[in-house]
Amino acid sequence: MNRPVRRTAGRRLLFGTDRRHVTVGVREAVVCAAAALVVAALAVVGLWRGDFPLRLDEVLGVLGGRIDGLTRTVVLEWRLPRVAAAVTFGAALGVAGAIFQTITRNPLASPDVIGLANGSFSGMLIALLLLGGGWHLLMLGSLAGGLLAALAIYLLAYRDGLSGFRFIVVGVGVSSMLAAANTWLLLRADLETALFAAAWGAGTLNTATAEVVWPAAGVVLVLLAVTPLWAAALAQLELGDDVAAASGVAVDRHRAALVLIAVALVSAVTTVAGPIAFVALAAPQIARRLVRAPGLPLAATAVVGAALLLGSDLVAQHVIPLTVPVGVVTVTLGGGYLLWLLVHEIRRTGWSTS
Repeated sequence: MNRPVRRTAGRRLLFGTDRRHVTVGVREAVVCAAAALVVAALAVVGLWRGDFPLRLDEVLGVLGGRIDGLTRTVVLEWRLPRVAAAVTFGAALGVAGAIFQTITRNPLASPDVIGLANGSFSGMLIALLLLGGGWHLLMLGSLAGGLLAALAIYLLAYRDGLSGFRFIVVGVGVSSMLAAANTWLLLRADLETALFAAAWGAGTLNTATAEVVWPAAGVVLVLLAVTPLWAAALAQLELGDDVAAASGVAVDRHRAALVLIAVALVSAVTTVAGPIAFVALAAPQIARRLVRAPGLPLAATAVVGAALLLGSDLVAQHVIPLTVPVGVVTVTLGGGYLLWLLVHEIRRTGWSTS
């Protein structure tokens, strides 16, 4: 008499778990589809609106291959690279933020908060001001700067394991020092280079031309394509180092690989657009709340990040009377979000630092 009961209980537990997983998967697919539609609509607006007036049917005609000439040049050569940069870079920042927030198990951990974006910008400034290199050298300098910043934060924060709170506090300190170093480098540069680098440092897509966007977007797409290979390890790391190690995950090796991917994503974005703030912080948490998943959904995070950056860039171009860098808009929107998140975390944890 007990066997059927145990089978029934086990079957209910199994099927209940499956139903929850299926529900989360369906909800994530719906969120991804809805966010993708938003991105597509914003992309059409980005291709349509600008200083050179176009009708919406002309934009659609160019996309359909029915219109050539100057209109095609405006849409595909002038505006499409910027739209593509906003979409791919937003997805890159969102995924990078999800990786760091999962590794540290803290929603405040993002590349711009803990100093990785400033580290990448420092490396890029050194390559630009001291070495005077082209795009490939700037990319290498940005990657080296981000990796060195990540290594410094990790070594300073590691003490019998990695505490998310300690990691963030150390990262904020490193970020402040790197910001000061970046200011010093700009003061040492000639006026024209300093003005260009300072505008770049605010986070802008104004310099997003086809020559630099397509290579950077290619790097981002490759990194985004390989990230799901580490999704299982990422899910285990979210449970803690001890649980991940007990389940057979090589914690240090997988964490190092994930950090390398995240830093490479941030570096590719920083090389073209500079350090764009708060997209990496907000996108993973927004996606998590929309999907209502226990972990951070990478696919939904990527699409939400793309929508956030593309929408912010349209606001920077067409809503604000004076055209400003997109980083100004993301900082303004992200500042309010960060304040809300800090209050939420303080209430949830009661100032716990464990």
